[in-house]
Amino acid sequence: MTKLHDLKPAEGARRNRKRVGRGPGGTDKTAGRGHKGQKSRSGAGKGQFFEGGRSTLISRLPKRGFNNVGTTYEVVNLGQLAALEEATLDRAALEAAGLVRRKDRPVKLLARGEMTRAVTVHVDAASEAAVKAVEAAGGRVVIEASEAQAEAETKKAE
Repeated sequence: MTKLHDLKPAEGARRNRKRVGRGPGGTDKTAGRGHKGQKSRSGAGKGQFFEGGRSTLISRLPKRGFNNVGTTYEVVNLGQLAALEEATLDRAALEAAGLVRRKDRPVKLLARGEMTRAVTVHVDAASEAAVKAVEAAGGRVVIEASEAQAEAETKKAE
């Protein structure tokens, strides 16, 4: 019976790697790349979509639709907040509840769902309808300015 330590590949199935540029003996000096030119340089070569100098396919095709370059928010809805027990909800509480995942995105409160109890919500942005719904339930929404906005406002004041 063959054991695991006896297994080995068939004769000629594996071949040692060619170590180029390691002294005389066939693949020294230019290491099989020929002389000079773009393809002989380290890290060289053309991009994946290079087409010999003509415009690439992606730039020849027509562009359609809207390419959003604005802020992408982590969205939290009122209905999701209703399920939480805390009276004050900030980013840390929302992350702990699993409603906010991406730390690099600001949090925005939207008005989908019902708000039945008074809570204080600390978010980076909120829709007007969401603010009205929270205030109608007896709570309040605190919009926290980002550091960049705060710096811009202090510069304006000076």
